[in-house]
Amino acid sequence: MKPLLAALALSITALTAMPAQAWPDKPITLLVPFPPGGSTDSLARVLAPKLQEKLGTNVIVDNKPGATGTIGTGQVKRSPADGYTVLVSSLGPFVIAPHLIKGVPYDAGRDFDLLTVAVQAPNVLVVPAASPLKSVAEVTTELKKEPGKMSFASSGNGSSDHLTAELFWLQTGTSGSHVPYKGGAPAIQDLLGGQVQASFQNVNAVLQHIQSGKLRALAITGDKRSAVLPSVPTLAESGVKGVDVYSWQGIAAPKGLPGDVKAKLHAAIVASLNDAQVKADFAKIGIEVVANTPEQFAVFQTDESARWKKLIETRKITAD
Repeated sequence: MKPLLAALALSITALTAMPAQAWPDKPITLLVPFPPGGSTDSLARVLAPKLQEKLGTNVIVDNKPGATGTIGTGQVKRSPADGYTVLVSSLGPFVIAPHLIKGVPYDAGRDFDLLTVAVQAPNVLVVPAASPLKSVAEVTTELKKEPGKMSFASSGNGSSDHLTAELFWLQTGTSGSHVPYKGGAPAIQDLLGGQVQASFQNVNAVLQHIQSGKLRALAITGDKRSAVLPSVPTLAESGVKGVDVYSWQGIAAPKGLPGDVKAKLHAAIVASLNDAQVKADFAKIGIEVVANTPEQFAVFQTDESARWKKLIETRKITAD
């Protein structure tokens, strides 16, 4: 009996001495807090197969929409900090919703390990092709002539397209009529049909309609012209300063990732984003790869959060 006990003891010792299975050893979930089909979902679906190649495990995209992205973001916060649940989100849940919605189920500045700002794209001021408005100057003249009347569509209260319009009105001393929709697609549809007069849309979302002549682009909200719309001036070039706005997507995980997991995950994400084909495909629709460091993302989040908080308070914007 003694030899058997000795052998068993040796087996247990050997098992306990074995190193823990290296991460990852099971599927990784990219949680998108919005419905399928939007810019954030598209980013996650481009990333998933690339991460799968680089990390050697299945990568799944899971859409958990609701409450302008805060429901899914809250779910990530409550997930284990083990590298198997990753948040892929637009700027809304990171820097806008916390100032707009009461009782957001997370602290955007404390509850996540920020990994990278993945991509960014400017918004573009567009009007239907049949609109008589041909320039930013004509838009501001119209807004001043009949304050509060000209309609601007957005994908919802607190979206980057809504807040860009608010910032534009603030900087030009004008006011328009905000018409919120439940997502970008219905807003663009009504814009194409002429039911609304203007909108600040993500350039990638309306590029095909600009190129086909169904929408007229009047200005880009970036600090430089867009490579896909080189003839369209920036708002600054059009005489409106202080409305340099980019819509962006960031990637984060629950707070407390082990250092080696965080480093490996960040490296795989950055390598996937910098893949030559991925960059080329994004560039075709006006999206710029950022792929910065966690430290750079943290500074950027702080700056963006302060900027949108100030605007929301100044304009008395609510989520209703």
